[in-house]
Amino acid sequence: MNFSIDSSQQAQLQIWAENLRSGQREIADWTEGRLAVSAVPGAGKSTGMAVAAAITIARQGLQANHQLVLVTFTRSAAANLKSKIRDRLTQLNLPMGGFLVTTLHGLAWSIARSYPELSGITDDTMLNTMSQNHRLLRGAVEQWIAENSRLYGRLIEGMQFDGEETERLRRQSVLRTEVLPALAMTVVQEAKKSGLMPEDLARMGRESRDDYAVLTISAGLYAEYQRQLRSRNWIDYDEMILGALRVLQNQAACEVWRSQVFAVFEDEAQDSSPLQTTLLEILATKVDAQNGDVQNLIRVGDPNQAINSTFTPADPVFFRSFCTQCQTEGKLAQMTQAGRSSAVILDAANYLLNWANAMQARAGKELPFRSQMIEPVPQDDPQPDANPEPVGLGLEISRPNDTYESVSKIGHRIMALMATNPDHSSAVLVRTNDQSRFVASELRRLFPNTPDSPGLDLFEVGEEERRSHIPAEMLALLQFCDRPHSPDLLKAALIILLTHKRIPTQDLNAIVTAPEQFLYPSAIDPELSHEAQLASRVCRSLLKSRIELPLYQLISFFAYTLDYDQAELATTDKLSERLSQQTQENSLGELITILSEIVTSEQFEPIMAELNENRYMRSGQVTIITMHKAKGLDWDYVFIPFLHEAMIPGKLYVPRPAEFLGPFTLPEVARAQIRAIVHGNPLPDLFTSWERAEELKQAEEYRLLYVAMTRAKRLLWISAAKRGPFAWSKPEILSDRTPCPAIPALIKQFPSCVVG
Repeated sequence: MNFSIDSSQQAQLQIWAENLRSGQREIADWTEGRLAVSAVPGAGKSTGMAVAAAITIARQGLQANHQLVLVTFTRSAAANLKSKIRDRLTQLNLPMGGFLVTTLHGLAWSIARSYPELSGITDDTMLNTMSQNHRLLRGAVEQWIAENSRLYGRLIEGMQFDGEETERLRRQSVLRTEVLPALAMTVVQEAKKSGLMPEDLARMGRESRDDYAVLTISAGLYAEYQRQLRSRNWIDYDEMILGALRVLQNQAACEVWRSQVFAVFEDEAQDSSPLQTTLLEILATKVDAQNGDVQNLIRVGDPNQAINSTFTPADPVFFRSFCTQCQTEGKLAQMTQAGRSSAVILDAANYLLNWANAMQARAGKELPFRSQMIEPVPQDDPQPDANPEPVGLGLEISRPNDTYESVSKIGHRIMALMATNPDHSSAVLVRTNDQSRFVASELRRLFPNTPDSPGLDLFEVGEEERRSHIPAEMLALLQFCDRPHSPDLLKAALIILLTHKRIPTQDLNAIVTAPEQFLYPSAIDPELSHEAQLASRVCRSLLKSRIELPLYQLISFFAYTLDYDQAELATTDKLSERLSQQTQENSLGELITILSEIVTSEQFEPIMAELNENRYMRSGQVTIITMHKAKGLDWDYVFIPFLHEAMIPGKLYVPRPAEFLGPFTLPEVARAQIRAIVHGNPLPDLFTSWERAEELKQAEEYRLLYVAMTRAKRLLWISAAKRGPFAWSKPEILSDRTPCPAIPALIKQFPSCVVG
């Protein structure tokens, strides 16, 4: 039974609605049907949704048996939105049962588990988190190779092959451990989230004319992965969605679920895949035989902040299309007013958007942005300190001599800013984790923070996140010690040693083709290169530790070998303690089994501070974070260094070991071909697929820069050093670097913002 609200509550709802901005107000006024809301950065999407949700719950008298369902992208976003709605309902003194805030996967899990006989997901089904090195994918690759010798042989031949046996073994290693696992992971994610099954890819593969039959290979890998999932009674996140859809395809079950849902509000809709969107559309549909079905669905998103499409199927085209459809129906609202940033920062972001679209249009490519300008909020907007006055020039563009000078300039600028405004927050946004490590290391060296000499209070986000990889690294080294002559296990250990810079950079595939010759070369074996000799020495020290040290000391020895820092060592000690509690036989095999379970189930938390939004944006702190991770956050001062053309927009990279296949990578070719299938376009060949994949990648890089720029409130400092590293794994080796094309364009548009 629904409740009703009194006149004082009605008056409060009216006050809330009147204080909403354009776009937010349309959600609050909504009563039924579809509504698309296209928002700009800083427009207050979550605040608008929370207020609109409270108004809808109150006006409709919603309770637990008939709820408003709000779907968000992450658990933290769900918790934040739930808290805001509860605060509003508390002010109205209304019950809390009329809404549900959940992630999309959480919603799918609830639906699938409610009818296990329909979904195929039972109580003993295990959730599997897929990664390229997961044993399930490796197993699928090995099984596919065993059953498809002709297609595998064609890949070994590549573009050119003289039949030399050593080269054959090297190519087999590259395909088995790198190319095919990456292809399988890309295909499973792209195809499954798009609603395509292996037979769909196989059918399209028969129509393809490319030399490698990429879609046919993809279909085979996908089918083998699915077989291995089913044989273990495992599911991945996409199977969860498919299981929920199987439930909703049953009319009786679908009616039960629809009866509990008044409407669906979706946040971050630009990140939804086609399969996820289908699930929400079915759930939100109200069947009406007389007047036609009604879809009570509000989707809120910003297509210009779609920065996940190169590693998920969250193509911004889908949400743009939804916006276009709703616009023809008069059901499109736009949140264009944003109070986060000062005016000059908004001008810079808008200029980047127009400039990038114009540049891509001239090249005849797909536009990276939806043409939607960010506008300042009105003077009477209730947001405190909306569109704040700029600090310094508001926008400052620098061209330092090199990357070391870039970091020095950032440090001195932050020190000066913090001396004047110690309660403000700062962040350095970088493109990669290697850059994050470099910035943190240099700032700690230049501005050490000690009791005697206060410097910069640094928080490198990637440093804490890296500790979560410790169990997997320890497992790989233990497995190598257990079976050192396995090419795969040797390569996994070498990759870890290379990542931690314990061995020189070299072609690992050439090494792992003959593990015995590498580890214990004889007098008649070809002499190893100097780099390989150093790597062999480190590997032999690991094997020697297995013989000479007690089992419980191995983990600690590995940690010191990898030169872990103090926090990583503390995490390693925690891991060792847990392993000692679980082991009974005190054997290496038992240790590997227990650690494998920990890694597979992800049931180990590293020693780290609690990572909530406040932790990222503390006053007086300098947060060093990647651009991707920074989405949804903001700081008073934002510094974006290293804006070079090689990084943004960059080019797709063909790893040297896989160049024998051609000037492209099979995962990106498959991604472009699957995208063509989903959009109903003709199937492109190998080279055209690669070109389209690169266009999409470069468009996303410009959106990523746009996201990074719009994190700033009072000062946006950007730079492109004249000299920088070719590879960030060796930042000390500098060469001339071309700036990101957006830098000279911004300098021309904002000449007064150029600083030394």
